[in-house]
Amino acid sequence: MSQTAAWTADPLSWGKGPRLFEVFLEPTCPFSVRAFGKLDETLASAGDDRITIKIRLQSQPWHMFSGVIVRCILAASTLPAGKEAAKAVLAAVGAHREEFEFTRHCTGPNMDATPNDIVARIESYSGLHLAEAFAIPDLDREVKWHSKYARQNGIHVSPTFMIDGLVQTDMGSGDAVSAWVSRLLGT
Repeated sequence: MSQTAAWTADPLSWGKGPRLFEVFLEPTCPFSVRAFGKLDETLASAGDDRITIKIRLQSQPWHMFSGVIVRCILAASTLPAGKEAAKAVLAAVGAHREEFEFTRHCTGPNMDATPNDIVARIESYSGLHLAEAFAIPDLDREVKWHSKYARQNGIHVSPTFMIDGLVQTDMGSGDAVSAWVSRLLGT
């Protein structure tokens, strides 16, 4: 893919149901990783004809490489596999999340890591070639969209859950999938 070629980021959306479940995730947050791990089961349990799940990326500056990782996920969404490639990057980062973090958000082995190191690490774990897509000059419009959308909805922490546009302050990553499904289906 040429950096000047036309590209499209595949929306991070699964299912086709009328009930909208939006999940705001920071890729290295342990609670977001736990929530991400429940999304497939939630969709299968609720039925993809009844709900739509949309992942919204919530970059947070205290997770020092958050911006680089979010850009990798969105870069993956421009690849031929689209949202499934993005999902693979989320899964790879989640499976190795401590390797992308800093000790107490300020020290540790990642102090010497560069953005190129992080991209290469994600490529290694996900099996995807991301560097060229990462370098798409205006990919930042996708990053900015996710950030702006979160701000417009008053989202400050991850994970945060919205059902049909309403923030669910009493939902958490520790909730059982059955509780999420019951809430989504109104049962």
